Amino acid sequence: MAQQLSQARDAVAGGPGGTGAQAEPITAEAAEGRIKVTLGADGRFERIKMTLSALKDGPDVLVEELKRAANEALDRHAEETTYTGPVPDQAEMNERMARIQDASLQQFAQMRGEIGDLMDRISRGRRA
Repeated sequence: MAQQLSQARDAVAGGPGGTGAQAEPITAEAAEGRIKVTLGADGRFERIKMTLSALKDGPDVLVEELKRAANEALDRHAEETTYTGPVPDQAEMNERMARIQDASLQQFAQMRGEIGDLMDRISRGRRA
């Protein structure tokens, strides 16, 4: 059963969303390097840095440049985390999981029976 679970986990891990994780932070720049946006390996914004000179063009330009850097970082994150491998066969995965479930239910039923037998023997031993 452990081997079947391991195989099922490997198949799921190899599917979309399983691998292809961003390994390193991504930094994108805008406004000639005066604005820097960094996405952490988890895909969330880690740092947004801007120089005082980035403020000189006014709030509208600042917002546009900030959006440009953020979108570039998000686009690069999407490129790095896009899964390109084979997609596991869903029917096969369901079949594997059903076999694992059946096997575990049989094991639990067997253990319950063995524990019941043991408890009966212990109970009889106490009466004697």
